[in-house]
Amino acid sequence: MKLKGKVAIVTGASAGMGKAIARLFSEEGAIVIAVARRKERLDELTAAAGQEGGEIVAYSADLSVPQNIEGLIDFVREKYKKPDIVVNNAGILDEMTPAAELTDELWDRILQTNLTAVMQLTRGTLRLMLEQGGGVFVNIASVGGLNGCRGGAAYTASKFGLIGFTKNVGFMYANKGVRANALCPGAVSTEIAEAGLKNASPFGRERVAAGFGTCPRNGEPEDVAAVALFLASDDASFVNGATLAADAGWTAY
Repeated sequence: MKLKGKVAIVTGASAGMGKAIARLFSEEGAIVIAVARRKERLDELTAAAGQEGGEIVAYSADLSVPQNIEGLIDFVREKYKKPDIVVNNAGILDEMTPAAELTDELWDRILQTNLTAVMQLTRGTLRLMLEQGGGVFVNIASVGGLNGCRGGAAYTASKFGLIGFTKNVGFMYANKGVRANALCPGAVSTEIAEAGLKNASPFGRERVAAGFGTCPRNGEPEDVAAVALFLASDDASFVNGATLAADAGWTAY
């Protein structure tokens, strides 16, 4: 087991990539604190892990609210001292909204969830890691953080920012036993992706769709989970401050 004895926080764990990551990490021996807003989904995840001999602890919270992040950090500190691994996966789409159609409200909501909340959770858990001797961050970014043609303006800005933040954390604390890497999925079949397409800006969707034909194939959440496991495990002990695309070669075009 690659994560035996480790404590891992996985955000956005009620569905899609977060759910797949939580399950795989549990199968690999980690105690997983699965964080999401939908408690009933988390309870199902916890029950399934228990039947498989794993341990997933459900923690229901909306991490766009700073007080909820503080509560999560306090919970982890009191029960586990520190997390060994934090997977910042929770995120939302911006319906492919281009800059001319962008509202301040949408901009603030996307940046708060996709970037500011990640900073706040990283800040708090990083302090615990430093007290205990190190840890690992796996930040789920996007191929939308590598170019300008995979999402709307706010989403793109948030994922570019997340990659930069990840690189800075990896560099700053490289000699403190902390690693931080950004994982950039391409097209993955998830609920949030389907919803984002249905409600997309017509103009934004038309422009973003111009590059869909170069995507070799869609991935599944489990494909991303396997890469996240690598980055979280000691197999990637020499990988820090890196940006890894998991996109079947889409960005190689």
